[in-house]
This record gives sequence, structure tokens and C-alpha cells, in this order.
Amino acid sequence: MPDSLQDFSGTPVLVYAPDGPPLRNENDALDVIGESGYRGATWVAVPVERFTDEFFRLRTRVAGDIVQKFANYGMGLAVIGDISRHLDASSALRDFVRESNRGARLWFLPDADALRSRLARS
Repeated sequence: MPDSLQDFSGTPVLVYAPDGPPLRNENDALDVIGESGYRGATWVAVPVERFTDEFFRLRTRVAGDIVQKFANYGMGLAVIGDISRHLDASSALRDFVRESNRGARLWFLPDADALRSRLARS
């Protein structure tokens, strides 16, 4: 399945395929942000398979660096998929996910339908 621009309740979302290159760092995030902006998206849905394990280990600062780039450019980021194994391993990550999901620009969701529903309520 290729990456595709989709309309989620009036919000243009670039939905990334699970089998592409991983987002490892800020430069990878900038590439995603640039492509998304070029294609007219205001949100990006990235499957968990596209993130390295370092993203889910907060002490590495990878998540913070990537998330900060999305915030700087005003682009929403949805991490899509099952992250339960990462949550089980880290109370700090559980807190980060809980706080992120209370916000408006970074969400950890189980699937694209949950993103579609959340954007419809926004």
C-alpha cells in the first residue's frame, strides 16, 4: 500500500504505509513534514512500524526531537498502531502518551478509524 493523501472529516491527512523507511531522527521528520506540506496535508498518520524502538524510549530524546519538528511546522502527528509493549516497559512513556492524547497535535491511536473519529470531533 503506498502513502496516500486522504480526507478525514475535512482534514487532509497523509497516511503513510507501514513498510516504508523508518523515522529515526529530526531529518527524517523534516522529510515527512516537507512531503506532507507539499501534498497539502495538515496531519500525518504514521504507523508504529515506521518508528524505531528508540522513539519509544524517551531517554533517547528521539521522540522529543521528532515531535518538536512537527510542532514547529504546525503539522499534526498521529502515531497509529499497537504500542502496548512499549507502554508496558515504561511508565514515562505511558505518561507521555496520556498527555499527548489530551492535546491537539500529537496523538497515539490504535488505527486510522480512531484518527478519523478524533478529527471529526475537533
